[in-house]
Formats: sequence, C-alpha cells, structure tokens
Amino acid sequence: MPMNRVQFQKGLSLPEFMDRYGTEEQCERALVSARWPGGFVCPVCGVMQSRTTFRREGRLYWQCSGCQYQCSVTSGTVFEATKLPLTRWFLAMQLLTQAKNNVSALELTRQLGVSYRTAWLIKHKLLQAMALAESERQLTGRVEVDDAYLGGERSGGKAGRGSQNKVPFVVAVQTTEDGRAHLACLSARPFTNEAMKEFIATSMGLPLTVVSDGLGCFTVAASMGAVHDREVTGGGKASVLNEKFRAVNTLIGNVKTALTGTYHAIKFAKYGYRYLAEVQFRFNRRYDMRAMLGSLLRAMVATPKQPERGIRVAEVHR
Repeated sequence: MPMNRVQFQKGLSLPEFMDRYGTEEQCERALVSARWPGGFVCPVCGVMQSRTTFRREGRLYWQCSGCQYQCSVTSGTVFEATKLPLTRWFLAMQLLTQAKNNVSALELTRQLGVSYRTAWLIKHKLLQAMALAESERQLTGRVEVDDAYLGGERSGGKAGRGSQNKVPFVVAVQTTEDGRAHLACLSARPFTNEAMKEFIATSMGLPLTVVSDGLGCFTVAASMGAVHDREVTGGGKASVLNEKFRAVNTLIGNVKTALTGTYHAIKFAKYGYRYLAEVQFRFNRRYDMRAMLGSLLRAMVATPKQPERGIRVAEVHR
C-alpha cells in the first residue's frame, strides 16, 4: 500500500515553532507581516506607510501621519483587547493546525495554562476566523453531496432525530478526475429546497455536476444550471459503501469520528457551524500542514474584533 502523503507529511514541528514564534517580539513581527504585508496601511484613512511608531505598555503602536489615528497591530482584529501574551495565542494556533485530531477547549486549558473560560474563548475565536476564511469557498466540477446529522441526546433531552441538539448538515466534496477528494464545503442547514438552493448558490459554481442520493432537496441543482447525477441508494450499509459516494461518505465518517472523539457536551444547535468550519478549514489545507498556521494567522488579522458576548451568542442557521 502506498504511503499516505497527508498523514506522513512533515508539519511544523514544535522546535521549529519555538524558533519562529517563541517570543513576544517574534509573534508581534509575524502579526505585522500578516496584517500589513506591503507596509502599514491606516485602517481609518487608508494612507499607506506614512506613519510614526512608539511603544505603550510594551505594545508597539503606529500613528498615521495623515489623520493622526493611533493603533496597534491587534487593533480592530480578533486579538484586540487581549490580555494574554501573543505567545499563548500562537501556541493555540499551533495546536489547532498541527494536531492530527481536533483540540478541545479543555485540552487548551491544560496546554496553555489558562482557565477554561479563556480557553473556550480562544478556541471559538479561532473557529470564527476559520469560518470567515472559508466563507467564500466555491466548488466546481464533479461534486458529491450528502446529508448527515451532528449531535444527539443531551442530559434530560430527547434522543433520535427529534433531539434538540441534533443538527442537520450538508457535506459537499469536489473530486479529482480519478475520484479522489480535493476540496470540501460543510454547512449546518435543514434539508429543504430553499436551504439547498442557498447552499449551492454560495458554495458552488459552474461548470458543476452534483452527484447525490435520492434526497428530494438535492434535485434543485438541475434548476440552477448544474448537471444532476442522482442515484436512489435506499440507505443502509449499501449506500455507505457505494463507490459513487466514496469521497463524501469518507469525509462524513471522519467528521463524526473527530467530533465525537474530541468534544463532549457540545451545543451543536448553537455552535455546530463553527466546528464544521474547523473541519473544512483543515481539510482544504491538509496537503500543506507547515503553511496552515500562517493561513490561520492571516485569517485572524482579517477577522474583526469579537467581544465575548458576540462569540457566545453565535450565529443561528435555519
């Protein structure tokens, strides 16, 4: 059996990580490079590079020579107002991007030496950045689509499909010419025609061939200019083993294994879309793990500030 190039690739090792991001100054320089790769740009007036710099309480600030606006590299980003050292944030990004399995907030508590509340906020701010980074992802060509559920019974709640914590989600996998998984989009949404039209409109582009089972909502693909390759599988083990859906079934199995094996007592109905975004972000960058931390860092500085209340309220998908 040939070696799996994803599983056996070299990631960003911990010694390499410490060499690059082991101090506050190194992390600060990395943030500056990620936010302003071409030099300082004033977030208020847009003037480029014309600025003076100074330090206040150990943090580097820029003052625009045009409008006199003052800001740090974290101002206006998801890092704004953080009291944690940047090294802790970078270590959290390292753990989330380089670990083979997902990393829970409880594990971050142990690894970062912070409270569970702080670890939870770090985790969800990172997930929010991943969600925004993947929000404009579009699949084309041959795309396998299937439906699944996240979550299940919670203490004192109802089990089965009627469970309040069971969330429907859709998985779409773009394949290569030889049928291997290439890119993916995952979305928490109901299995209705309207929801599927929105998913196809935002997550897929022409030319497009949608390969699906007999679920009725998938038929809207044909009305949106796609070729619809539909096969009624009848469910059960036979449908899971159907080679026509191998890529999407494999990903759904991996998603469920990863989430149930890492997280406990998750509020899927409230935060499920973020956990799916984490899977999508990592999956679509799986061939270059060494670059994944840099991708997440760029996503973090592009994500607007997220107060705790906003993070906890979360987006509701209907």
